[in-house]
Amino acid sequence: MELSLVRPALYRVKRGQTAEEIAKTFGIPCRVLAAYNGLRAPPAAGALLAIPPAEDLYRVQGGETKSLLCGSPERFAEKNATAFFYPGQEVCL
Repeated sequence: MELSLVRPALYRVKRGQTAEEIAKTFGIPCRVLAAYNGLRAPPAAGALLAIPPAEDLYRVQGGETKSLLCGSPERFAEKNATAFFYPGQEVCL
Protein backbone atom coordinates (compact mmCIF):
# COMPACT_ATOMS: atom_id res chain seq x y z
CA MET A 1 0.00 0.00 0.00
CA GLU A 2 1.38 3.40 -0.99
CA LEU A 3 0.82 6.41 1.26
CA SER A 4 0.37 9.82 -0.29
CA LEU A 5 0.03 13.32 1.09
CA VAL A 6 -3.52 14.62 0.95
CA ARG A 7 -3.62 18.35 0.35
CA PRO A 8 -6.77 20.35 0.97
CA ALA A 9 -7.82 22.82 -1.70
CA LEU A 10 -8.05 25.62 0.89
CA TYR A 11 -6.39 26.25 4.23
CA ARG A 12 -7.42 28.78 6.89
CA VAL A 13 -4.44 30.56 8.45
CA LYS A 14 -4.22 30.22 12.22
CA ARG A 15 -3.07 33.04 14.50
CA GLY A 16 0.71 33.30 14.56
CA GLN A 17 1.30 31.08 11.50
CA THR A 18 3.71 32.17 8.81
CA ALA A 19 3.63 31.40 5.11
CA GLU A 20 6.87 29.42 5.61
CA GLU A 21 5.24 27.18 8.24
CA ILE A 22 2.16 26.59 6.11
CA ALA A 23 4.23 25.79 3.01
CA LYS A 24 6.39 23.36 4.98
CA THR A 25 3.27 21.65 6.35
CA PHE A 26 2.10 20.90 2.81
CA GLY A 27 5.55 20.15 1.39
CA ILE A 28 5.69 23.02 -1.08
CA PRO A 29 8.16 25.90 -1.50
CA CYS A 30 7.04 29.07 0.28
CA ARG A 31 7.54 31.15 -2.87
CA VAL A 32 5.13 28.83 -4.73
CA LEU A 33 2.48 29.22 -1.98
CA ALA A 34 2.95 33.00 -2.09
CA ALA A 35 2.75 33.18 -5.89
CA TYR A 36 -0.25 30.83 -6.04
CA ASN A 37 -2.13 33.14 -3.64
CA GLY A 38 -0.75 36.48 -4.81
CA LEU A 39 0.68 37.18 -1.36
CA ARG A 40 2.66 40.40 -1.03
CA ALA A 41 2.65 40.40 2.79
CA PRO A 42 2.38 37.75 5.52
CA PRO A 43 -1.06 36.11 5.54
CA ALA A 44 -3.47 37.35 8.19
CA ALA A 45 -5.04 35.01 10.73
CA GLY A 46 -8.31 33.71 9.32
CA ALA A 47 -7.28 34.22 5.68
CA LEU A 48 -8.03 31.39 3.27
CA LEU A 49 -5.07 30.23 1.21
CA ALA A 50 -5.36 28.02 -1.86
CA ILE A 51 -2.98 25.07 -1.69
CA PRO A 52 -1.61 24.07 -5.11
CA PRO A 53 -2.53 20.50 -6.05
CA ALA A 54 0.39 18.08 -6.13
CA GLU A 55 -0.08 17.60 -9.88
CA ASP A 56 0.61 21.33 -10.43
CA LEU A 57 4.10 20.99 -8.90
CA TYR A 58 7.03 19.71 -10.91
CA ARG A 59 10.74 19.13 -10.30
CA VAL A 60 12.86 20.67 -13.10
CA GLN A 61 15.00 18.24 -15.09
CA GLY A 62 18.27 19.07 -16.85
CA GLY A 63 17.80 20.55 -20.33
CA GLU A 64 14.32 21.96 -19.70
CA THR A 65 13.53 25.65 -20.14
CA LYS A 66 11.10 28.12 -18.62
CA SER A 67 9.34 28.38 -21.97
CA LEU A 68 9.00 24.61 -22.27
CA LEU A 69 7.40 24.32 -18.83
CA CYS A 70 5.27 27.47 -18.63
CA GLY A 71 5.08 28.86 -22.16
CA SER A 72 7.39 31.84 -21.60
CA PRO A 73 9.98 33.13 -19.11
CA GLU A 74 7.51 35.83 -18.02
CA ARG A 75 4.76 33.28 -17.30
CA PHE A 76 7.28 31.15 -15.37
CA ALA A 77 8.26 34.15 -13.21
CA GLU A 78 4.60 35.06 -12.62
CA LYS A 79 3.63 31.53 -11.55
CA ASN A 80 6.73 30.89 -9.41
CA ALA A 81 7.60 34.32 -8.00
CA THR A 82 11.21 33.95 -9.14
CA ALA A 83 13.33 34.30 -12.25
CA PHE A 84 15.74 31.64 -11.00
CA PHE A 85 15.61 28.31 -12.82
CA TYR A 86 17.76 25.24 -12.16
CA PRO A 87 17.56 21.43 -12.28
CA GLY A 88 15.98 19.98 -9.15
CA GLN A 89 13.97 23.13 -8.44
CA GLU A 90 10.32 22.53 -7.53
CA VAL A 91 8.09 24.76 -9.63
CA CYS A 92 4.43 25.36 -10.27
CA LEU A 93 3.24 24.59 -13.81
